[in-house]
Amino acid sequence: MIPSPPWTPGAAVLLALALLAAAPSAGAADPDPDADALALQTAPESKAEPAGGLKLSLEAALGQAKLRSAGGSQTLRRASVDLVYTTRFDKQWRFTLSDRLDSLHPNDGEATVNSLRELYVGWQDPGANWLVEFGRVNLRQGPGLGFNPTDFFRDGALRVSTTVNPLLVREYRLGSVMLRGQRLWSDGSLAVSYSPKLSDHASAQGWSADLGATNARDRGLVSLGTQWSSSTSSQLHVYAEQGGRPQLGASISSLLGEATVAFAEWSWSRERRLLDRAIGAATPSVGGHRVAAGLTYTTASKLSITGEFEHSDFAMSSGQRDSLAAAQPAVLGAYLFEAQRRQDLAARNAYLIYAKQTDAFWRNFDITALMRINGDDHSTLAWLELRYHWNSVDLSLQALQYRGRTGSEFGSSPYTRTLQALATYYF
Repeated sequence: MIPSPPWTPGAAVLLALALLAAAPSAGAADPDPDADALALQTAPESKAEPAGGLKLSLEAALGQAKLRSAGGSQTLRRASVDLVYTTRFDKQWRFTLSDRLDSLHPNDGEATVNSLRELYVGWQDPGANWLVEFGRVNLRQGPGLGFNPTDFFRDGALRVSTTVNPLLVREYRLGSVMLRGQRLWSDGSLAVSYSPKLSDHASAQGWSADLGATNARDRGLVSLGTQWSSSTSSQLHVYAEQGGRPQLGASISSLLGEATVAFAEWSWSRERRLLDRAIGAATPSVGGHRVAAGLTYTTASKLSITGEFEHSDFAMSSGQRDSLAAAQPAVLGAYLFEAQRRQDLAARNAYLIYAKQTDAFWRNFDITALMRINGDDHSTLAWLELRYHWNSVDLSLQALQYRGRTGSEFGSSPYTRTLQALATYYF
């Protein structure tokens, strides 16, 4: 066995600080001092900053779900308050607060759950070449739509599940408490993030800040972003965590022509398989890859279609899942729950199709469709949303269907289909 290198999150930070000090200075062009430099990222997959000011919305949902086992139905109810507040103290300092409150019925835990997603201060130097953030930051990595192998801070970050839309899942999750520094130059950036251990376990209390879900161990990340041209960008990552070996990651996005974007994302690590994590088995670590790659095509009529292939060496094979479903269905349930908790793939191979038609049939009416396909057991998840926008109100209708045989990923859902109406008011 190859010995584990003497790599720790602290060592990663020290190495990255040396690289930051040696990084080239910004290009000759003077940056606009009024530009939102804290929102700058070289690669499009980096964390996007919310616009300044207060954003507050109230959402109510009412629906019906058809139960798989009992054959009956169940009423679904939800009320959510979503708040994002960003302000600048001056041209160098800014403050961000992002919070979401969900009241759900039914829910396995407490009916009301608060998610303190972000709470941090940010600083930039006058030339907008150095950026620093400290606090709870939702650092989202990777150009993939449905699965992100380089999104190293994703596991355990989602307190409640209220949507299957992957774009919203990334927005609704908890950030990690961290210190993050970034050096920008004309065609690239170097970022260092250190997230310390603050608690041992996740909390089931609805009003908890739940630091144990995101900061249960020391973690460090070094990311190098490069803008190769106006149409192509990439990122390289080295991630380390307490008790684990370094993980490598890379991603690239490129504009092919005027309407097509190609993207690919990869990571490699030595860790326990997902099933071993789910049952708490003290098994040896194995080396493996995670991959996501796809294309997004956008038409002149505002139709955007994404196709994505996803792979994980750490997921069970179809044969393993069939055997487990027959012999130990409770263990299979724990496996699927762990995959959802870690926002990881439950399948070795999976596929995603995502399409959105903006201004369909008439202005302000959008249609969004999503399909997930487990390439091993061929079970599917299909979701459709019809949404109409007014100035301050959105009304939408959502339909969700799970199909698959007993013991398959989506065939194990307690529901076969759901239908719900939503109303969102923006203050």
